[in-house]
Amino acid sequence: MTSIASDTDSLSAQKIRVVVVDDSPSMRLLLEKMINAESDMVVVGRAEDPFAAREIIRELQPDVVTLDIEMPGMDGLDFLERLMRLNPIPVLMISSRTEQGSDFTLQALELGAVDVVCKQGLGGKDGLSAMAKEVTDKIRLADHNASQSRRRNPMQVIDSALVSPTNAGFNAAKIILVGASTGGTEALKQFIEVLPPNSPPVLIAQHMPEGFTARFAKRLDDCCKVRVKEAVDKDIVQAGWVYIAPGHSHLEIHRRSDGRFETRLSSAPEVNRHRPSVDVLFDAAAKTVGAKAIAVLLTGMGKDGAAGLLRLCEQGAYTLTQSAESCVVYGMPRAAVEMGASQASGAPAELASKVLAAARQA
Repeated sequence: MTSIASDTDSLSAQKIRVVVVDDSPSMRLLLEKMINAESDMVVVGRAEDPFAAREIIRELQPDVVTLDIEMPGMDGLDFLERLMRLNPIPVLMISSRTEQGSDFTLQALELGAVDVVCKQGLGGKDGLSAMAKEVTDKIRLADHNASQSRRRNPMQVIDSALVSPTNAGFNAAKIILVGASTGGTEALKQFIEVLPPNSPPVLIAQHMPEGFTARFAKRLDDCCKVRVKEAVDKDIVQAGWVYIAPGHSHLEIHRRSDGRFETRLSSAPEVNRHRPSVDVLFDAAAKTVGAKAIAVLLTGMGKDGAAGLLRLCEQGAYTLTQSAESCVVYGMPRAAVEMGASQASGAPAELASKVLAAARQA
């Protein structure tokens, strides 16, 4: 069964046009009420399964789609992969918070979903209010700058023989900082896979829902030569390790009294509507690491990290951005390039090679 909002044109003028896809009639109705309660957005269509959704999306060309992960006939992940390949559009996934759902969520982010909302706390007024705010805030974020960045291009695959580095000669003072958002889970995997076991330390701020960063770190740790972990407060930063900001905290780098560096976690307010924020990580590195930093800004919507990358560049750091053709969303890198903050660009594996070359220099 498919339902399309009546008088679509008059309802949706100057508003974010949303299609809701969910097999539960009650959830479709709930999401529609949440969205239509906002003055700047409207549900223009509803679908109970991916097959109906395909037709309604093709007909209405909405600005944003909300999509349940677990669907009958064709699950939401299969539909997301096909949608992003054939008709790229910002997609907000809806998931139940379960261990199995965590795996599904990571797959959704890897396939290019803008973000994920967990179905939780629906038993009371406060829970419904919190979910409504999260859904509508993330719809706005998904629609942000869509005219420039609503795109999906295949990640460039690089022959590992062309980028494989030797393991010797890294400058012990070098520290690598990486920021990423939409499409970043796959871009980060391609970047980190190139790093050798004795790579300079890497600190990462990836926009990701709370509760999933530890699982994401474990996935990378299982497939990469470096060790990967979710950062905790006051981790001593060491070569051969990658530290990923947890989904609930900003990640910063500080210098200890003994001269070594350590991670710091902060629950300070969101920056650029994100916590963790890439700008927070880059700003901390600009103050404490300076010219010894190597910073990379990967695929993502919006501009988080662009200003921080510029400040690092002004401190003498080597700054790089992901190329437009390899990005899922060329938003954050574009903003950095337009500010004059990027000294080099490329696909993720190419960037890793450039970073390692720079890490061998004094």
